[in-house]
Amino acid sequence: MNRFEGKTVIITGAARGQGAAEAKRFHREEANVVLTDLLVDEGEALARQLGERAVFVKHDVTDETAWAHVFERAASLFGQCNVLVNNAGIYKPAPLGETTTQLAEQHFRVNQLGTLLGMKHAIEPLSASGHGAIVNISSVAGLRGFANAISYGGTKWAVRGMTKVAAAELAPHGIRVNSVHPGFIATDMLKENPDEINQFGAESAPLKRHGTPDEVAALVAFLASNESAFITGAEIAIDGGWAI
Repeated sequence: MNRFEGKTVIITGAARGQGAAEAKRFHREEANVVLTDLLVDEGEALARQLGERAVFVKHDVTDETAWAHVFERAASLFGQCNVLVNNAGIYKPAPLGETTTQLAEQHFRVNQLGTLLGMKHAIEPLSASGHGAIVNISSVAGLRGFANAISYGGTKWAVRGMTKVAAAELAPHGIRVNSVHPGFIATDMLKENPDEINQFGAESAPLKRHGTPDEVAALVAFLASNESAFITGAEIAIDGGWAI
């Protein structure tokens, strides 16, 4: 399929994991892809691997000036922007009683503020494209409660709520906004938290396995495409049944 031929997609947190899978999926469908991340070596390597129609931009999603630069770079290289995928996020579990102000603020700035700033700066370029789409990556932790993740879970519930507000506000601009809620996906983030693997192993999910980054990427691409033209403000779980 070439659903994104001639279109430009910005993906944050695209150097590895789900973001990298999303970048590969959009690029395979003929999109111009702007990959952003703070992991410069990995991001640049992926952009080189993808080749033509792919560029990496070092980007701190908590920095509003950096957001303006990303959209300016996309416009200068490809002329327009059609899709924003707010994929960047961090996960650092801690019990409620051990959650510090610093940890809570770190989750807020990356997961919640970063998503808000992305949507804010996407309004003008996506409106100009005629039919824009924003896909915000939340989590199954934004659909149900998980112990020992209050600062992370709080931000993912916030992404869910902000998505609905933005969908209502941006519909007159021709911009659709939806949130995706992955469960336990086989990425480096999961591997870096062995306690999560032990507690929420593949057998604990109703479908008896972890998801793959490619499966998440397929859903994101659908929500960004014209095939989902009548979907906005939706919250879609891709979690093997964890949110049932």
